[in-house]
Amino acid sequence: MSPNDAVTATKAAVEVTRPGNAVVGGVGALVGGYLGGTLGFAAGAAAAATMLGTGAGNAVNDYYDAEIDAVNNPERPIPSGRLSRLGAAFLAVLLFLGALALTVLFLPPLAVAIGVFNLFLLVGYSSHLKRMPLVGNVAVAYLTGSAFLFGGAAVGGVEFAVVLFALAALTNLGREIVKDVEDLEGDSAEGARTLPVVYGERSALAVASVAVVAGVVLSPLPYIFFEEFGTEYLVALAAADAVFLEGTRRSWKTPSKGQKILKAAMVVALVAFVVGRAF
Repeated sequence: MSPNDAVTATKAAVEVTRPGNAVVGGVGALVGGYLGGTLGFAAGAAAAATMLGTGAGNAVNDYYDAEIDAVNNPERPIPSGRLSRLGAAFLAVLLFLGALALTVLFLPPLAVAIGVFNLFLLVGYSSHLKRMPLVGNVAVAYLTGSAFLFGGAAVGGVEFAVVLFALAALTNLGREIVKDVEDLEGDSAEGARTLPVVYGERSALAVASVAVVAGVVLSPLPYIFFEEFGTEYLVALAAADAVFLEGTRRSWKTPSKGQKILKAAMVVALVAFVVGRAF
């Protein structure tokens, strides 16, 4: 392999893990640890394990979705020929082992239980659940929200992360369904039984809208139930909720744009929780 080939393969290996998503997952675990009471070593270990596990899950997903991506996302590492499926599988195993080691060696039993379950679910989602109407979306929604549970459990304060887990799961459920609408052509061609393929685009968007709006309606709960969240949280939350609603509205016209706005709204919501806890 020439130096240029090695650089190309390395870049493709990093790209297949979707490092941006992995970092967001790690930040979620840190936020969960912060809500639970501390940003010490355990929260850091949980964040690192989450990033490794998320990267591994993304590599596994691209391994199973190589044919679908050839239609929907031909520029991705595997369909573009920059990374082999075997290379993606090997990378996923390494990352999974790293995540498992950090979890088992440094975190308490509840965090270990959540982490191990999530690692199995990541593989099960890509291999089977993704192609089942709504079930795959629920699995990803849970995995996204569980980063907060994992971080909270790591520091012994999981109860403070439960509400954030529920809100993140609901809003991400909506985004995942919108993404399926965006990928309707490739999924239909490959026989994937996603919600829009089975029940139609408008029905899928209706379910997505209900999930996101439910998350917005429930978002003030931390202010109501936890004295740690004051008016500063509500002010920051208002911005996040506005972006969530705009993303939902936009999804009916342009799903690709709508899901990107919903993703941005999740970041704004994270800031709202941090602001609320800090003040």
